[in-house]
Amino acid sequence: MSADTIQIIKNDDVPQDGLLGKQVSVIGYGNQGKAHAQNLRDSGIDVIIGARSPQNARNDGFTATSIAKAATADLVIIALPDEIQGEVYKAEIEPNLQKGATLGFIHGFAIHYGHIIPSTGIGVVMVAPKGPGVTVRQSYLAGSGVLALLAIEQENDTITARTIALGWAAGIGSLRIGLLESSFKDETETDLFGEQAIIVGGLTALIKASYETLRDAGYPPELAYIECCHEVKQVADIIHERGIAEMMKAISNTAEMGAYEAMQLLDDEHLRGHLRTLLRNVQDGNFASRLVNNDIPHLSKELSRHEIEQVGDEIRRVMRQDDD
Repeated sequence: MSADTIQIIKNDDVPQDGLLGKQVSVIGYGNQGKAHAQNLRDSGIDVIIGARSPQNARNDGFTATSIAKAATADLVIIALPDEIQGEVYKAEIEPNLQKGATLGFIHGFAIHYGHIIPSTGIGVVMVAPKGPGVTVRQSYLAGSGVLALLAIEQENDTITARTIALGWAAGIGSLRIGLLESSFKDETETDLFGEQAIIVGGLTALIKASYETLRDAGYPPELAYIECCHEVKQVADIIHERGIAEMMKAISNTAEMGAYEAMQLLDDEHLRGHLRTLLRNVQDGNFASRLVNNDIPHLSKELSRHEIEQVGDEIRRVMRQDDD
């Protein structure tokens, strides 16, 4: 895709008053919900929190109420885990939505896979920052923001859903950097695939398998951790800032040539077949169904007991001491 085909919306392109005088509620106060609520409040927007366990929001100075009461706002931002959004929407949000209200989503999952089907006349919009909640908050406080995807699935009765979404994006700081026009379908499918194939799943699998390969060959755990896990961030930071080709220029010739050797070996039809399977399971709803039905094995305890975690804790502790 060329730069000419990318439509980026920034501050100068839109009015900044989409949420002025409107009540906004954030349903859920996890990583993303907390960041959106705090940024919007700091931008002068009237925000309330709807949560089953509201004490954290109250500790942060928010008015927190039941999900049902919070659902009466002009913009209702649903920041709950994907797998429970449909159930909570049906029971507590849908019966309390006001005529002409707008539903806001941080991820397209529930709409794309049909777990939430809003009535005609209810706006359905998405502002999806491409970064975790902590980054959304830290970037805002630093006077910047996180690039976000914007999608308008359905307008409300007063044809203000898009203006409201732009006000939301401005309020969390994303318009300082820019918005990319997208759709619920494209955001959902690319986001899930990226998380599984590389950002979380693929990266974790490579780190763990590489570490185990060195350990099985008799190398010390500390060296295995440093080479297979610790240095990942350093290279990832260069790619983030400059791109892949410039990263290759920034490393040693030996590392660069070794990378080309590994790329030829690892990137084969076996790998591509697995990637196609991951994408197909996202596209056809197979992954979404298993997620909602709790059919995916939870491996967090297994990962926490792995040797690489204990070694990593020790290495990081030593490095923190060196920084003092």
